[in-house]
Amino acid sequence: MKIAYLCDISPEHEQPYSGGNARIYRALQDHVGAVDILPQTWGAAEPLRRALYALPDGINLRLRWRLHLLLAPIIARSITQALSAKRYDVVFGAYSFQSFAALKTPYPVLKAFTSDASFTVYKRSEIGANFGSSWMSRKLLDPLTLRAERAIYRKLDLALWPSDWLKSEADPLYGLSPQQSVVVPWGANIDTPQAEARPLPLSKESPVNLLVVGRDWQAKGGPIAFDTMTLLRAAGIDVRLTVIGTTPPDCHHSPYVTVHPALDKTVPRERALFEAAFRQAHFLVQPSFESWGFAFCEAAAYSLPSLCLAVGGVPVQDGITGHNLPPGADAAAFAEIVHSYLKAPERYAALRQSARADFEQNLNWDAWGRKVHDLLKARLAAGGQTAQ
Repeated sequence: MKIAYLCDISPEHEQPYSGGNARIYRALQDHVGAVDILPQTWGAAEPLRRALYALPDGINLRLRWRLHLLLAPIIARSITQALSAKRYDVVFGAYSFQSFAALKTPYPVLKAFTSDASFTVYKRSEIGANFGSSWMSRKLLDPLTLRAERAIYRKLDLALWPSDWLKSEADPLYGLSPQQSVVVPWGANIDTPQAEARPLPLSKESPVNLLVVGRDWQAKGGPIAFDTMTLLRAAGIDVRLTVIGTTPPDCHHSPYVTVHPALDKTVPRERALFEAAFRQAHFLVQPSFESWGFAFCEAAAYSLPSLCLAVGGVPVQDGITGHNLPPGADAAAFAEIVHSYLKAPERYAALRQSARADFEQNLNWDAWGRKVHDLLKARLAAGGQTAQ
């Protein structure tokens, strides 16, 4: 199978899109077929694209995809030209739905796309509401974006969503058919670690280790994780908190908090610190507002149960990979779950085992790649396009 990979950022760069773009690209290579990366150039508008990257990240992020939609007739020409040079079976897009705007393929080709969110679904969800938006965006820009999304998504042959939440929201919003819209869970942004030989014990007589992972302390629910630790310590339990990826404010520093502001997993020493934090943790406490969350997949890979909020497409199944609490749950609710497992360590051991089992079955990129291979193969064998 010959695949043309379409994204506004090359998947050869590891960091953008939290590493997901690179993982999707490699999974297609490993399990689906030969993959060529289509150019990211904007053609005649390339000087503008380069100028955008000189702007602060937040401004670049907000402007880049909107300008891409505006300039799509110009930008799409370079993609059409690249497709003309070689015959492909599939154009596979990731994250940047705008890359499909105004695209005219020189021959019939299957169009597939994956992302953990769409702009309008995200904006209308509890996640988007949590971060807010301007009046101009809500009243002027958002309706235009929805119109563009509908035009693009309806022309897809396969929309591959990682979560049931995203599919259930996207299908009625964009008018997608069951043949077009399919759930295929994503994996973790790490290579598969070795399974633990025996479940990490949980006991009141030993330290209980909590973990928070992410670049934004507030957005990842760090304050609630800190307060959870504080409540449990007040109850006489020796609870410690490890933070990876960010630095909490001074009010959330404590002798019982260990902070790793950034860990580069390509550096052996820092990779070892990352692995030790996950293997020694008893709970990932991350009450964040997210459309997916690679950290939850990574936790399952290490048999680590996650405690989170039941929002968006967070890949935590209640009682299997951890527990998802209702939005608004406070530190007392999270502390109560830890208390319940301290009273029943055998239940905790079973939870660690089921978390790893779900990782092995669903939350890894090999599983994603095999399922996507089968879907694309079946669709091509059936004659390709089914888009409206």
